[in-house]
Amino acid sequence: MRIWKGEGTPDGVVRYCEEHFPERVLPQLRDVDGFLEARVLVRTVADKAEVVVITTWESLEAVKAFAGESYEGAVVEPAVSELLERFDDEVTHYTIAHDAR
Repeated sequence: MRIWKGEGTPDGVVRYCEEHFPERVLPQLRDVDGFLEARVLVRTVADKAEVVVITTWESLEAVKAFAGESYEGAVVEPAVSELLERFDDEVTHYTIAHDAR
C-alpha cells in the first residue's frame, strides 16, 4: 500500500476529492498494470481538513511503473498546490500482513 497525505481548507480538500482525484489522478492510476484500488480518506478538525490517499498495488514493480524508480517520492501535479496548503513530498509504503474482509 502506498500512502500520501495533505491538508488545507475544507473547501480545498473537497475540491481535491471531488474534482482533482477522480478526474486527474484516478485515470492515471487505472492505466497502470498492477493497480488494484484507491481509497481517499478525509477528516475535518476545526477550520482545517486532512486528506489521506491510500493506493493498493500488486507489487513494487507496479508502484514503480506509476511513480518511477524514485518511487518513494510523491507524484503530485502542480495544480494540487492550489487546492491544498500542505502535502507530503514523499509517500509511505506498507506491505499488507493480514487482510480480513
